[in-house]
Amino acid sequence: MAILAHVRDPRVRGVTVTRVEMAPDMRNATVHVSVMGTAAQQQLALRGLASSAGFLQSQIAEKIETRYTPRLRFELDGGVKHSLEIARVLGNVLPPEADTESADMQPSSPADSGAADHDQFVPAQEEDRKDS
Repeated sequence: MAILAHVRDPRVRGVTVTRVEMAPDMRNATVHVSVMGTAAQQQLALRGLASSAGFLQSQIAEKIETRYTPRLRFELDGGVKHSLEIARVLGNVLPPEADTESADMQPSSPADSGAADHDQFVPAQEEDRKDS
């Protein structure tokens, strides 16, 4: 939340923290982030986060009670980019879902749809009344 709400560095835009890895002694933390944008924008955001690390550490120190405040190091999380690339490849290989769903939803005949034609179906009681 501190990155979103309190960091005023214009380079830090479109940043999402994906995970944080703490060292066993809790003196260091690696913050994995995903940054929307080009590679240049991602590098700018990382530099902005690195320059904001002291401020963010002070924000953490106010929230947690530990002997040491962890030193923050920021890294790009390649997992999100990898997931998007897999989704793109699958989208090129697999048939579009909209076409398969609409084909499945279209009945091949009125009898398949379960909708009865009222002109063809006459209950037995009504037939008896017509004959009388």
